[in-house]
Amino acid sequence: MSITPERKEALIKEYATKGDDTGSPEVQVAILSERIRNLTDHLAFHKKDFHSRRGLLVMVGQRRRLLDYLKAKNVKRYESLISRLGLRR
Repeated sequence: MSITPERKEALIKEYATKGDDTGSPEVQVAILSERIRNLTDHLAFHKKDFHSRRGLLVMVGQRRRLLDYLKAKNVKRYESLISRLGLRR
């Protein structure tokens, strides 16, 4: 359900806007998207795990807020990020 430190480091390097960037919206959304994918796979197998399902909904809401913030600040960066992540919106 959680991501490994190696995978997290790879995501940070891939989506960072500067050298040692870990807090930009792009990095945060990429990490949340990876966690959401992992948790979605977990919930496909464990259908009655309602506590994890609530955590998934919280993460989806957090990602949505970060994407809304990025869209308000810079539409070009927003569109680039959602195309790189393969998100629908």
